Amino acid sequence: MKAVVYEKYGTPDVLELKDIDKPVPKKNEVLIRVHATTVSAGDWRLRKADPFLARLFNGLFKPKKVKVLGFELAGVVEEVGEKVQAFKPGDPVFASCGLRFGGYAEYACLPENHLMAIKPSNMTFEEAASVPVGGLTALRFLKQAGIKKGDKVMVYGASGSVGTFAVQIAKSFDAEVTAVCSTSNINLVSQLGADKIIDYTKNDPSKTEARFDIIFDAVGKITKSTYKHVLKSGGKFVSVNNTPKTNADDLLTLKHLIEEGKLITVIDRRYTLEQIREAHAYVESFHKKGNVVINVLNKP
Repeated sequence: MKAVVYEKYGTPDVLELKDIDKPVPKKNEVLIRVHATTVSAGDWRLRKADPFLARLFNGLFKPKKVKVLGFELAGVVEEVGEKVQAFKPGDPVFASCGLRFGGYAEYACLPENHLMAIKPSNMTFEEAASVPVGGLTALRFLKQAGIKKGDKVMVYGASGSVGTFAVQIAKSFDAEVTAVCSTSNINLVSQLGADKIIDYTKNDPSKTEARFDIIFDAVGKITKSTYKHVLKSGGKFVSVNNTPKTNADDLLTLKHLIEEGKLITVIDRRYTLEQIREAHAYVESFHKKGNVVINVLNKP
């Protein structure tokens, strides 16, 4: 099968399209014919070994544990291990690959667990592929912050993958959302349901007179110490620089929000596996809006 492999850390040029063996599912695994995957921050950071801790996970001098990136995917189940009960061949699924990665290939094996679910019926494969990483991150941090109806929520970095999901998920809780983004993304976050918008290129969000129950740093660029004065007493500051608590039903929660019409995915650009280097370079430039999708089965 075709897969994008990397044998050393570095720039997008280390990514190479090769023919490798098709994986065989273990007893508890599902073999998926991948239709689409994405380029996330987790992908380019592991490729680049940035931060250095990535080397402790994947090999000090060169990649050892993970050689095929791709943090999330959507596709069709082709084969299941003998102990798999929740899925069968032909099922359309979407999934977070977790730390095994593997989405940059025509086929991927993933364990039967809470990080995989039947694809939302009202989404294409490329749309569904871009939900798990950003959507789960946004949902988990907002739930960890104790979001509830009527809360005033600031989403800093509202136009990225996590941010676009966070705005919509917060609105699904009937919260009042203030989105922080640049001028070029005001229309986007407004269409996603933001009640108020702060253009950080014109106004310093930390100097707003508003006070918030939750401040969610969706891009890892601000600190609690800089924003604590705009938090209400007892308010929560959460950031993607930390690790959120997980719940077994998180992906199903996202699926239900999608099928209820309360959550969409924003796709900025589409590429093929052959264009993976170009896709990585674009995502690493920090200019993307929402998500960048890689079509594995079909050309964009």
